[in-house]
Amino acid sequence: AQWTVTGAGALILAAAGNGPRVTMATTGTIVDAGITDTNNMGAAMAPAAYETLRAHFADTGRTPDDYDLIVTGDLGRVGADLLLTLLREDGIDLSPVYSDCGILLFGDTQDAHAGGSGCGCSAAVLCGPLLRDMHEGKIRRMIFAGTGAMMSPTSVQQSQPIAGICHAVVLERSGA
Repeated sequence: AQWTVTGAGALILAAAGNGPRVTMATTGTIVDAGITDTNNMGAAMAPAAYETLRAHFADTGRTPDDYDLIVTGDLGRVGADLLLTLLREDGIDLSPVYSDCGILLFGDTQDAHAGGSGCGCSAAVLCGPLLRDMHEGKIRRMIFAGTGAMMSPTSVQQSQPIAGICHAVVLERSGA
């Protein structure tokens, strides 16, 4: 199980300026892997992240080596491990450049079980340390793949599967 993150972040997208740029986007599709356990959101969302990242690499001809960082929103350790396994089965090794906002937010020193979940997790990490690292030149190009679980209290009470979704954007430093 993971801990839910309550957090926020804000950023301004502008047509001009010297901040990091959004250079590509990959729109995801809804993926239903049949997961019904609300304590396992990472497993529910990881197949959607897999589909989005697989599509990104196929559509762009890029590989993980083209990025300094590939980060998912809030899969936690269980979902992150599942994502890496699914991509490895397709011959894609994300592990040298991959992380997850839920894991980054809690780190290894807090007992957060599988990591963090919740959209606040993604916002806090992207708008905090990741964009700071881009401004400082530590990250030149990254994929930010926001993940989400699509459910309602009624669907959970009825033990319906929890579908996942993932959309990704490529962020690059100006002049990268």
